[in-house]
Amino acid sequence: MPRLKPVSGFECLKILCNKFGFGVARQSGDHVVLKKETPQGRIGTVIPLHRELKRRTLRRALQLAKVTEEEFAKYL
Repeated sequence: MPRLKPVSGFECLKILCNKFGFGVARQSGDHVVLKKETPQGRIGTVIPLHRELKRRTLRRALQLAKVTEEEFAKYL
């Protein structure tokens, strides 16, 4: 499995919204809540708008969004 490159919260937000169909539901401080409607139900995740996301934080956000690391890495 390839390692994820360092990515900012804003870059992650752009990729999830533009490539995976998420929309911004709300924002509280520097954390943005994303939502997406699917036939199986709602999917949501939280992205902190930090300069660089820790790999563990990014992995957890992708896990909540039901996006694999490989799918996400294609757009980096």
